[in-house]
Amino acid sequence: MIAVIDYGMGNLRSVEKALQQAGAKIKVTSKPADVAGCDKLVLPGVGAFGDAMKELKGLRLVAPIKDAINRGIPFLGLCLGAQLLFDKSDESPGVKGLSVLGGRVKKFNFRGKSLKVPHMGWNSIQGSGFRGQGAGILNGVPEGSYMYFVHSYYMKPDDKDIVFTTTEYGSGFVSGVRRGNLYGFQFHPEKSQALGLKILGNFVKL
Repeated sequence: MIAVIDYGMGNLRSVEKALQQAGAKIKVTSKPADVAGCDKLVLPGVGAFGDAMKELKGLRLVAPIKDAINRGIPFLGLCLGAQLLFDKSDESPGVKGLSVLGGRVKKFNFRGKSLKVPHMGWNSIQGSGFRGQGAGILNGVPEGSYMYFVHSYYMKPDDKDIVFTTTEYGSGFVSGVRRGNLYGFQFHPEKSQALGLKILGNFVKL
């Protein structure tokens, strides 16, 4: 069973429908016991870093999420759900993230460039995630494929070895991370048409 965490800030309906289309048996839940007993875990998210951490703490979900990751089950963080894996974010100074991955979340700063923030729309992904160990989640997705993004902040890991995909917008930024069975994507695969659904289907099969 795949648990999709409902903490009041996820794009749950589209994630739920996309996973079901990929053949998954899922349970949308805010219960710590469901997270503790799941086979795979998805943490979606739309909104502010600080508000999200407040909700996860209030629902007593922080420890179960970290325990599930530590026991090695396949985990997928989407957009804000990927950002929450890090220590902190420029969006919410003083708020501690899940600290599963070392690093921070930074705001786009395009001084002197005519680029809009938030970064919204279709952009391509590339990088080491398309080759070697861990590439299974991208099976059938050609390097350079376009995915759908909506964000003003981006992940900046301390460990360059966990960088899975990158994207160019003004300059290169990390659009995907991976450590073991943990994956986090800044883009929205559930909104990225057939290739995004392919990524979710590959996750279901992990």
